[in-house]
Amino acid sequence: MTVVDADTAQLGATALSAPADEDLDLLLLIRHFELRLLDLFTAGQLHGTTHTCLGQEYVPVALQPLLSTVDFVFSNHRGHGHYLARYSDPVGLLAEIMGRAGAVCHGVGGSQHILRDGYLSTGVQGQSLPVAAGVAMHLRRSRPGALALAYVGDGTWGEGAVYEALNMAALWRLPLLVVVEHNGIAQSTPTSAQLAGTIAGRAAAFGIPHHRTESVDVNVIRAELGPLVARVRTECVPLVVEFATHRLGPHSKGDDSRPPEVIEHARRHDWYARYREAFPERFAEADARAAARIAAVADECAARPPVTWQASA
Repeated sequence: MTVVDADTAQLGATALSAPADEDLDLLLLIRHFELRLLDLFTAGQLHGTTHTCLGQEYVPVALQPLLSTVDFVFSNHRGHGHYLARYSDPVGLLAEIMGRAGAVCHGVGGSQHILRDGYLSTGVQGQSLPVAAGVAMHLRRSRPGALALAYVGDGTWGEGAVYEALNMAALWRLPLLVVVEHNGIAQSTPTSAQLAGTIAGRAAAFGIPHHRTESVDVNVIRAELGPLVARVRTECVPLVVEFATHRLGPHSKGDDSRPPEVIEHARRHDWYARYREAFPERFAEADARAAARIAAVADECAARPPVTWQASA
């Protein structure tokens, strides 16, 4: 298995700019939410499966201020960070995953399938892109300036639906933003064993602009993407944005087949460690606040009664 194809020197050496307080708080909120999920699963308090975004939390945090409330976001199986960046609602999400009262989808969606306003997550790889293309067409006609964003992984590029959607988006000039969280592994298969060519090359085949970023600095990422996302809105030009990122945790709860050196490579490039080293005092205070907040959220949700579902008449 090969190490994730990110520029190691750039990721490891570039100094980070100081994050805004709200960005640091959100980054750490997502990190501690995901860590608590693994603890709850180990304790037998969760049912079904759950996939954490440990290591990738900065992606939706960086994108959050570039999005509008009229945009539609399509998430995936590893979508807790996407939801929390959109709504900052750890109570509703954790209640959903735990099947407790106050759950955002009445406990029927669980970890992977969340529907709220202009947000939808699903565990079916690739299926969101054709739907996102349809929503982008609707937005172009009814809400000029709005866009549809679809989060996918590098493994999703093995699905034919991805290419059908890109073809439609290019032909019909749809305001579609495709965000690829390229963490170098599709469940247990490294990218080098399942993806021919590059994501940039595949986007180019449809004449769709592509931008790859290897930064974990939320300020740098926004500066890179701001004009590009604005063009999606104003000119209805689809865009593929590829994040060279790292998955710290296992595919789901504990099924991690990666060699130790690959996991260690991901840990060395974790945004959490880099921000902690760059801004130690600010980070320690924010980290403690986030940990305490999530601990309180977990206690509150655990004390709630199980959700009851009643079909409407």
